[in-house]
Formats: sequence, structure tokens, C-alpha cells
Amino acid sequence: MFKHTKNTFFSVVAVLVLFSSCTSGKKQNEKPNILWIVADDLGTNLGCYGDSLVYTPNLDRFAEQSVLFENCHTVTAVCSPSRSALVTGMYPVSINCHQHRTRPQAKKPLPDGIKVITEYFEEAGYFTFNGNVNDSTKPGKQDYNFKTDYKIYDGTDWTQRKEGQPFFGQIQIHYPHRPFVKDKDHPVDESKVNMPSYLPDDWLARKDWALYLETIQQVDKKVGRILKRLEDEGLADNTYVFFVGDQGRPMVRNKQFLYDGGTHTPLMVRYPDGKYAGERRTELVSNIDLAATSLILAGIKIPDYMQGQNFLGRHIPRTEVYTMRDRRDETVDRIRAVFDGRYRYIRNFYPDRPYTQYNAYKRNMYPDIILLEVLKKEGKLTPAQKPFMSDYRPAEELYDVKNDPDEVNNLAEIPVYAKIKKGLSRKLDNWLKESDLATYPEDPKEIRFWEKRMAKMDSIWKARRGLPVDVSDEKYLKWWEEYLKNK
Repeated sequence: MFKHTKNTFFSVVAVLVLFSSCTSGKKQNEKPNILWIVADDLGTNLGCYGDSLVYTPNLDRFAEQSVLFENCHTVTAVCSPSRSALVTGMYPVSINCHQHRTRPQAKKPLPDGIKVITEYFEEAGYFTFNGNVNDSTKPGKQDYNFKTDYKIYDGTDWTQRKEGQPFFGQIQIHYPHRPFVKDKDHPVDESKVNMPSYLPDDWLARKDWALYLETIQQVDKKVGRILKRLEDEGLADNTYVFFVGDQGRPMVRNKQFLYDGGTHTPLMVRYPDGKYAGERRTELVSNIDLAATSLILAGIKIPDYMQGQNFLGRHIPRTEVYTMRDRRDETVDRIRAVFDGRYRYIRNFYPDRPYTQYNAYKRNMYPDIILLEVLKKEGKLTPAQKPFMSDYRPAEELYDVKNDPDEVNNLAEIPVYAKIKKGLSRKLDNWLKESDLATYPEDPKEIRFWEKRMAKMDSIWKARRGLPVDVSDEKYLKWWEEYLKNK
């Protein structure tokens, strides 16, 4: 069903080269441990990625010990399809895991022959686990959009394995997912925050961003504890440690969308022997590649069907990454994008709909969207803010991310960029034909369920805040201002 998309020779060579390097200095039959530390909604706002406002000493130190990838992108900008891709090495649209979210009774089994990667690890003798950073006896976030009879994980912590048994595991950190939390040890001064041009340069927006950075600092503290525990238990010298986000920033025009802020996330990999420590790489990486790379590190052959590919050792770097958006909670949408490291081409399948279709979660968790709505009514939006707040959207978008990192200057209709647009459009067409195998349209019953569910959540959120369901944007904005002042 799925085409083999990588050079088999390089896959085999990579297994031999990487497995040889990971066993050097150890007993030849000693397999390496592999640990993924996954943060929820984390953009590249870390000190080691150049953000001078945020205080992340543990992650900055970890970066010095690791290979840091500057260009890692998630296949989508929301958790459940992204995590489904992470644990299968497959695009969500190839395995019908593309909607966010799906009721248990509506989830589909993985296509024939497709396995969760823990099954390969367990066949190779590994103990697998998925744990919560705050309590190692509890499972961490999964949120997978498929159903399987296979028990995906053996446990919740590496201490539950047999003596001497290697492990492959994940530790989940909920932050910096909203709601944000303060860091009293290192508060961030909102007056020093530089807002992207597509968001208002307003106290409220800067305060919200500052709290996001402070929540990242909480992530840093938790990562520090995990790394110390590895050292204290004598596991660091035989464990590959990956640090990655499940998607980009939880901000307006970022989360759920396919611009850089929504899909760009940190990725660092620390070798047990310190190999490549401090190296920075600019090659493109997709988060579906973590599965394939981890299998290679364990000496396990990458399945022929897997769309992810190895990015360590000897390999062929990606020339582009593909990203996608579909229904997000009750909001029906379909967007596809391709990024070649310089230019991002986006195709909107619903150009008659606004980007800001109603979404209860966004309306109740993102103060900036309320602020933008008020500014729109007052005619105070800047040219950079108007397109996203428009009642319509273009069918195609093209951005030069190098020269326009905020992606506010759409080049799709400028003749001088016609060749670039055509080339990326053709690549997207080929990818859609080969990989976008999802079911369309979605069952209307599923859509109606989420419309009702999110309408109920909308009323609950507002009731907790002492607000009527039909609260005006102006009054909701005042509530946000008071809330953030008290925060």
C-alpha cells in the first residue's frame, strides 16, 4: 500500500554504522537505551535557539552536549495527529489519524501492516514505557487517533523493566501548553518582549507571551530533573536522549496552522558517548523521522512502508517537509503545505472560509484572538494583521521564510516567484497523490458530536469565569486584562 521512500542501501549502512558507534566502549551485546522527552506546544523559544529573554540553563547545557537541529518541523500543529505520526513514523493523512480529535468509537485501526514502533522495540527485547514527568507511576500523554488491540507500552517508567533490559521510552511534559504558569524564580519582563508583526504590540499580548516564556522555564526545570536522574542511576552513558516538542507555539496563527510558529519545534539528540556534542545542523527534519532514527539506533531495520527516515549517521537529508491541517475540534478545515528550507507553499482547500472560523478552545484560551477581533471592529489592524483576520483567505500562499520570518508577505501572485511556486506546487501535488490517503469527507456524525461537545465546553469555560455565553468581545477583553494583571 505504501511505497518505500528511502534508499535501502543507506538504511542498512546506517544501521551498521550507528549500532557500531553506540556499542563502542561497551559489551557488544549491550543495546543502547533510547529516551524521548516530549514537551507539549513548544516553539523554538529557548536560549540555545537564540531567545535571550527566556532562562533555560538545563536545555542550553543539554544543547552543548547534543546535536541540535535548527530546522525540525512537525507534520501538523496540533497534538493528536502529530503524536499519532510520532509513534508510527507515518503521515496522519496516510493512516486516517488526521482529525483532532476523534471519539474512541470512531477511531480506525491502523492500515494492514502498519505497526506502532513499540512493537518493533519489544520484539527486539526492549522494555517500552510512556511516563508522566510529575509522577513516574502514571502514564504520560498519548492522544493517538487510532485504535489497536496491541498494548502500546509495557509500563510508565524505566525502573519497571527487567534487570539489564534495554528500554525505549517517552517522558511527557505538559508545559508549555496553556494555561500558562508563572516562574517566580525568573519572571520575564513583558515590556522587553518583541511581538511578531502579525500579533498586536499591546500590553496584554506581550504579557501573554511573557507567561509563555515563563512556562517554558518550567519545562527546563523538569528536563533538568530527568537528566539528573539518568546520571544518578548510571544510565546516561548508555542512553540516547531526544528532546522535542509535539508541535510549535500555542499562539494565534501558530498552533493549528502551518506557518513556522505552528510547526517549528526544537530537536536535540544527545549521544551516550558525547559524539557530535555542540554540533548544530540546518538540514530539514520531520517529526515522523524520530521513529525511523530510533529504530536504527537500536539496530532494528526500518520497515519498508515507513515514511519517516533516519537523520543521524550516514543518511540522505530531506529536501522538503510536508505539513497538514484538518478538523481541529469543531472547526472543519483542510490545508496542506510544503517547505524546502527557504520557501513555504501553502494550499487552502476552503478559501471561502476565514482562518478564524469559530473555535471554542481558541476563543477561551487565547486572549490575543479576542484582542484582534476588537481591533478589527475598531479598524486598527495593521497590514500584517489584516490577512489572518480577513473573512476569506487566498487559495495559495508562498513565503520567503528567510527574508520574511513572520510570513506576512504572500508572494503567491507575484510573477517573479511564479517558477518557485510552480515547483513547490508540483511537489505538493505528487505528495498528495502518494501520501494523502485519508477519508474525505469526514462522517457528519463525528463533526456534529464535536460541535456539540465544544459548545458545551464553551459554556463551561465562560461560566467558570462568571461570563455569559454570548459575552461581547469587548467585555471578554476586559476580563482578560484583569486576569493577566492579577496573574
